[in-house]
Amino acid sequence: MKIFFDVDYTILGLDDSLRPGTIETLTQLKDDGNEIYIWSGMGERWEVVEKHNLKPLISGVYEKPTHHFHERLDELGVPFEPEFVIDDYPEVVAAFGGVWVPPYFFKRSFDQEMDRIYRIVRDFIATGTSEDKQYRAKGSTVPLF
Repeated sequence: MKIFFDVDYTILGLDDSLRPGTIETLTQLKDDGNEIYIWSGMGERWEVVEKHNLKPLISGVYEKPTHHFHERLDELGVPFEPEFVIDDYPEVVAAFGGVWVPPYFFKRSFDQEMDRIYRIVRDFIATGTSEDKQYRAKGSTVPLF
């Protein structure tokens, strides 16, 4: 499955720290046979990928559409539609389907969102859905809660 992770406030905090568990979760997802992509509404964020040694885990980096999500994929050079997204921006999750995560701002040891993301992705792969309240099917409406 082609899984797209947002950068700011999803995997990267304001203090430039990776959300706890990011490398472990990306590694598990890749080892499970998924393709991992990084995208951001701020453009292609190669500097984040390189600084945090994510390159071996990802299949590509793209700019994320921040409006007219499906219509702008070609314009932004995204060669296919994401099959699953992880984002703190609920509209993106509703458009493509995936997991909405609470924004991550600063390094804190009690954040376990990456474990939750992995469980939701595994549920989705196994059953086509998840019972977790942070999962949203493609075409869902917002607000999420």
